[in-house]
Amino acid sequence: MNKSFFQKSLEWVCETFEKDTSKMIIITGALGWALSSLAQAAAIIINPKVSTEKKSFLLPQELMDGFINVLSFLGITLIAKRYIQKLCSTGKIAPQSVRNYLNENKSLYHDKVGKLDFNLDNVLVDKKLKSSYESHKNFVTTMGTLGASILACNVVTPLIRNKTASKVQKNYIEMKNNPTVYPAPSSGMKI
Repeated sequence: MNKSFFQKSLEWVCETFEKDTSKMIIITGALGWALSSLAQAAAIIINPKVSTEKKSFLLPQELMDGFINVLSFLGITLIAKRYIQKLCSTGKIAPQSVRNYLNENKSLYHDKVGKLDFNLDNVLVDKKLKSSYESHKNFVTTMGTLGASILACNVVTPLIRNKTASKVQKNYIEMKNNPTVYPAPSSGMKI
């Protein structure tokens, strides 16, 4: 039976992200920011109501905003994801079944839990226990990444973007008000 493109796409998404859902949040979030910024830039370019002078100001600002959006989103979510995954793999954050296992084997693991070189991915051999751990790790990492993405999108990115935009706007106004420092291009010069 010939599978539809949609079905193949769903299977690919499931296979790619079922063990690490946080990766999907990061990829789709960054892609969303990038496409949104490109759409805003395209809207400025094709809008006949926006003068060339305004386009020369708005277009670089939109592209810089997009760069800041993507960079801060990726930076914050990737750092949060790695940190939470490390907390899980060292046993600092673990499901109760894994905690019970570690407590039952205190002589082997008590002084190692929480250390950077301790890794539950390598320690757990029981399939049921490892499955519980992996599901828990995926859930905790996904929720942490989601929280980090909310922080990035709604707090950090607007702060950075507003500071950058105000600096760019201040420079632009200074350039317009001081023709001796920033002379206007001559009519024969192409920009």
